[in-house]
Amino acid sequence: MGVMSAMEIDGAVSVAFPLRGEWTALHTPAERVPSHGTDYFGQRFAFDFARLLGPYRKFYSKPIWHHLCGRVRVEDCYAWGEPVLAPFEGEVIAAGDGWPDGKRLNLLWDLLKTSFFAQDATPEDYRPLAGNYVLLEGRPGVAFLGHLRLGSVRVQVGKVVGEGEPVGAVGNSGNSTTPHLHFHVMDGRDPFTAEGLPCKFHSYERFRDGTWEHVYGSVPAVLEQIRVI
Repeated sequence: MGVMSAMEIDGAVSVAFPLRGEWTALHTPAERVPSHGTDYFGQRFAFDFARLLGPYRKFYSKPIWHHLCGRVRVEDCYAWGEPVLAPFEGEVIAAGDGWPDGKRLNLLWDLLKTSFFAQDATPEDYRPLAGNYVLLEGRPGVAFLGHLRLGSVRVQVGKVVGEGEPVGAVGNSGNSTTPHLHFHVMDGRDPFTAEGLPCKFHSYERFRDGTWEHVYGSVPAVLEQIRVI
């Protein structure tokens, strides 16, 4: 395993960033490949994006000790309910809603749950793993957007959506420990047989040396502050 190579970045498909505002990549192929430690489910080059804000760059507005005893609600998290946007023009080829969100964050239980009690996806139902989701097929490939908020999926199979069109909202469904967006691009429709495609974003801003700077056709580094207005 290693970081995404220059060759992989040069050959990466370029897509629009699927969120607005300030975000942080918790997992990114800029850190290692496979970014989630596995090629399973077409996620070799996958990203996890969450909102870490404030002076201590936390997920939520509550004191940190509340996280240890299950007193952080998902509504307290900065990412909760933020719109998720189509990264390119394409057709919705699959979508799943109806899976419940984890309603509270409990650090120890969430780590146990995702490590030892996590449910897996099946060909009949991706939601135990991915939560509520949208699969979008377009020129760059097939985009997978997961862990969406219960009841937020607003597109139906067969609908053609434009780049930047809302498809759902950030949630905490499936195998998730905090509200965030899981995003990756694959070379086929079936996550069980497709291979992940390296992916970069058209443009965004990153915070370095006390200022925001524009970058184009790049891959966010792990824990780097980025934003798209």
